[in-house]
Amino acid sequence: MKLKQLEGYLGDVAAFRDPKVQLEQYPTTAHLASRILYTAESSFGDIDGKSVVDLGCGCGMLSIAAAMMGAKSVLGIDVDEDALEIAQENIGEFELDDTVDLVKASLCAEAAGSGDERLALNEDLVLPMQRKFDTAVLNPPFGTKPGNKGIDLLFLQAACTMVEGAVYSLHKTSTRDFLVKKAQSWGFDCEVLAELKFDVPMMYKFHKKKSVDIEVDLLRLSRKNEQ
Repeated sequence: MKLKQLEGYLGDVAAFRDPKVQLEQYPTTAHLASRILYTAESSFGDIDGKSVVDLGCGCGMLSIAAAMMGAKSVLGIDVDEDALEIAQENIGEFELDDTVDLVKASLCAEAAGSGDERLALNEDLVLPMQRKFDTAVLNPPFGTKPGNKGIDLLFLQAACTMVEGAVYSLHKTSTRDFLVKKAQSWGFDCEVLAELKFDVPMMYKFHKKKSVDIEVDLLRLSRKNEQ
């Protein structure tokens, strides 16, 4: 499938009807999703015939894009029942029910102690899926809301635990150096595939502008060769 064709199809994916600010729900655009999945397949062969997991899948944009690019199976995981309902409707509209499955679950668990470090990995969910998937795709929360500090890193850690191969993830450019070092400590190489503009439209009451562009990196993390 050609890039423009993929983007055209993804333009019909319905977004959040009532987005939740605490979950930092911002829709992944068809423009971004098409480029992430097209690059993952055309440059690295990480989608076609592969098992893919989409963490924080929201309304299913990346999951559907993965299926359209030939994924053998896709699992979308999200904590929000309303978003998953829309995702299921989208999957049905594209007749991808045989390829894409959805699970309601949280990647986060309450950490011991207090203060900013209140989030921990939900090991009961993540560890049973260790290295179960070939590829992960995700557009995680940026972690800018109270109580969400570090959630972007937690999503990335979960993805690295769950894949045998590569992780494709969007993160604020300002966090690049920190994330590259973290990835290396987990046994992954980290490459910046593209510097992109993430368009955040006026969605919430505190938004003052019609839209804001946030500088983000498309990262590809790949497991280092093990001896």
